[in-house]
Amino acid sequence: MEYNTSLPHLIIPEYGRNVQKMVHSIIEIEDREKRNHQAKAIIEVMGNLNPHLRDVPDFKHKLWDHLFIMSEFALDVDSPYGKPSKESFEEKPERIPYSDNNIKLRHYGKILPQIIDRAIELEDGDHKDIMVFCIANHMKKSYLTWNKSAVEDEVILKHLAKMSGSKLEMKATFKLSDFADIKPQEKTQKKQQNNRGRSHQGKRK
Repeated sequence: MEYNTSLPHLIIPEYGRNVQKMVHSIIEIEDREKRNHQAKAIIEVMGNLNPHLRDVPDFKHKLWDHLFIMSEFALDVDSPYGKPSKESFEEKPERIPYSDNNIKLRHYGKILPQIIDRAIELEDGDHKDIMVFCIANHMKKSYLTWNKSAVEDEVILKHLAKMSGSKLEMKATFKLSDFADIKPQEKTQKKQQNNRGRSHQGKRK
């Protein structure tokens, strides 16, 4: 009797041991035409065993790659996608560097400083004044979303001056929205948790 612990390691377990045996068996076929025919038959079996892969882009390409991987790249057949190299699967991905963005006021996000920089470059005029007002209004909305208490417009304007290096200033004729309907994120989450707790208590009763 054969035990799995004494058998060779399954390279791709999802296809099972029988498929791996078939892959190894066709490596020894000398007739190339017959070998190609058998490889295509194994591809069909692999596709039937994993129908969920049919929704994956390049479904057939992935199956052929798996076929070569299970043969440990020893199989010599004519793949419609070319034979991949062992090195191409062993290459390590490039290291993704950590973000070095120095965000001065994090609750405003990392995109806002870029918008502020673009606004600084605008020529003075009505368009720039409206742009500055929209930025300040967005800052107030973000502040109220992520902070517990209300905020005075003067605080927002000070933050705008700080983030723009005192290069942007909202005209005194503009007035920021009050955003009375905005509830701080933390309070909203707690309220949702409390409501869930009450509903569970009601079900127990």
